[in-house]
Amino acid sequence: MALKLYHCKGARSLRALWTLEEMGLPHELEVMEFPPRLRRDGYLAINPLGTVPTLTDGDITLTESAAICQYLVDCYGRDPANPSPLGLAPGDKDYGPYLNWLHRSDATLTFPQTIVLRYTQFEPPERRLKQAAEDYTQWFFARLRCVEEALASRDYLCAERFTIADICVGYALVLADRLGLSGGFKSNTEAYYRRLIARPGYLRAASL
Repeated sequence: MALKLYHCKGARSLRALWTLEEMGLPHELEVMEFPPRLRRDGYLAINPLGTVPTLTDGDITLTESAAICQYLVDCYGRDPANPSPLGLAPGDKDYGPYLNWLHRSDATLTFPQTIVLRYTQFEPPERRLKQAAEDYTQWFFARLRCVEEALASRDYLCAERFTIADICVGYALVLADRLGLSGGFKSNTEAYYRRLIARPGYLRAASL
């Protein structure tokens, strides 16, 4: 078995695991306590950043969650006999928006959430910053408007089907729910989130 994913429950590695489950790809899964750089001996030798996820495929190592999703559909989903519907390719009508959503999922949506997470949960009480958490919560909701608007006339973000763009953006909604922010979802986003977390692939990944 070539593919191995290092995963912490609730972390960005959910994106990669969700993709593996949706594609039905055989893989080895190592579930670790968070943060693995402190709680899993030898992890820094595997991923010097100490972050999750890490995916290894033979001598290839990837550590960025959206990149792992794209790698899986590009390298394992192009079989003409059994192509994966989760990926798009150059030449597909929505390839540009697809890439934009993949990158937006972290650079625009998950980034402000990490500030909220840090200053409400990860820092010791004396270092927590209520103002920073509140400001970046508002930043997140301002950026989330693009998701609400994109879903005004469609069920998924691009290509008129579920893709890894939905997995990557979907994780930002999962994290928002974990942070107690899902009450601020507008109607299109709320319905979209419910569709995503009802998928069997998501349910399998979230249970691990």
